[in-house]
Amino acid sequence: MSDTPFGFGLPPEEPDDGDEGKKKDQESGGGQGQANPFGFGMPGGFGGPGGPGGDNPLAAMFGSLNPTDLGAAFQQLGQMLSYEGGPVNWDMAKQIARQTVSQGTSDGVKDASVGPAERTAVQEAVRLADLWLDDVTSLPSGAGSAVAWSRAEWVEATLPAWKELVDPVAERVGAAMGDVLPEEMQAMAGPLIGMMRSMGGAMFGSQIGQAVGVLAGEVVGSTDIGLPLGPAGRAALLPLNIESFGKDLGIPQEEVRLYLALREAAHQRLFAHVPWLRSHLFGAVEGYARGIKVDTAKLEDVVGQFDPQNPEQLQDALQQGMFQPEDTPEQKAALARLETALALVEGWVDAVVHAAAKPRLSSADALRETLRRRRATGGPAEQTFATLIGLELRPRRLRDASRLWASLTDARGVDGRDALWAHPDMLPTASDLDDPDGFVHREQLDFSELEKMLGEAGGSAEKPEKDEDSE
Repeated sequence: MSDTPFGFGLPPEEPDDGDEGKKKDQESGGGQGQANPFGFGMPGGFGGPGGPGGDNPLAAMFGSLNPTDLGAAFQQLGQMLSYEGGPVNWDMAKQIARQTVSQGTSDGVKDASVGPAERTAVQEAVRLADLWLDDVTSLPSGAGSAVAWSRAEWVEATLPAWKELVDPVAERVGAAMGDVLPEEMQAMAGPLIGMMRSMGGAMFGSQIGQAVGVLAGEVVGSTDIGLPLGPAGRAALLPLNIESFGKDLGIPQEEVRLYLALREAAHQRLFAHVPWLRSHLFGAVEGYARGIKVDTAKLEDVVGQFDPQNPEQLQDALQQGMFQPEDTPEQKAALARLETALALVEGWVDAVVHAAAKPRLSSADALRETLRRRRATGGPAEQTFATLIGLELRPRRLRDASRLWASLTDARGVDGRDALWAHPDMLPTASDLDDPDGFVHREQLDFSELEKMLGEAGGSAEKPEKDEDSE
């Protein structure tokens, strides 16, 4: 699993047998290509499976194309070079995500529109899930509506959240491209810098577009990675992916759908009624992005040798580890905050859903373990975060967090457990996940006594003023 941030992969190792090894690796489909869905490869004819230049969207545009395809390639190249927006070309990201979705998943399953029967089934599953959750959490329903999405609809609905996540990291790249040259040279090199920034935005757009497109073929709802990616208050499930998820489990499809609806509805409750949580998680990502360090020497070398007729060399530089996270206390703290917060979110959902499903679904234990194994073997969450910001959300932390929330329920009841979400300072820390029993049995602060003391202090402060007035 990658431990480098989004788009900043390390260079591949040379094969032991030199050029022959490279040739064999290419023939066997080695390297990044399709095996790394989060690389820079363009889908379909632009470097996708079986296409030329799987790791190079620019070179791929001009390989083995007929005149019609060549015209489309030039049009796309023009879009890349004329882009003048933010650090990521989101128009390109959306286009490539939709193209990736339209190709279908590796098992040959194509996207399909959601029919009325599937929409009704999802709505009923979420409605029943909310009824079950009422018995196991004090947080009220957070789903104002329940929707069934196709993969393409998931892409459309989640792109705004991806923009918020990715832009801070990509911004560091764009700023570095302009800052690397001395100020007196920047005016003369303006067109070149503008072209490089446009290319950088296109490269990021290509990468995040393909990442989102691949992820759309795997996720079963809007909160799979522990973040609220969809619109607030809208519980969403993807019937096509739920069918694929449960295909070989030997569990009735209705039970699989209901269990996943429980998870989606539980996430919605948490994000709807813990108002600081979303900004806390997204802020940790942005805090990490501020610590991205740029290898200016390598970037200066790229700028000095940049050839407008060979723009793909900019992509090669991006792939060779030019941008790395700084090993500073602030950077480590940002990652620790995000990892712990995500573990607490997923652990709470796991514990609450298990409490609701265990008495009612015979398959509850099997589905719970299937989802845990999915995380342990690198499911959507691990792939996305490891590639996006260099964070591996360890399954051990999720199990620890789930165990802690379950113990809190036994010791303090549902209300006492959920009351900890009132403020981030009340939540368990990373060290508490290492010693859950210590946190559970720690003496609880009596906030009612504190309020009483503050009230008495306020009353005594007003008393002298009344005495003066009476005189």
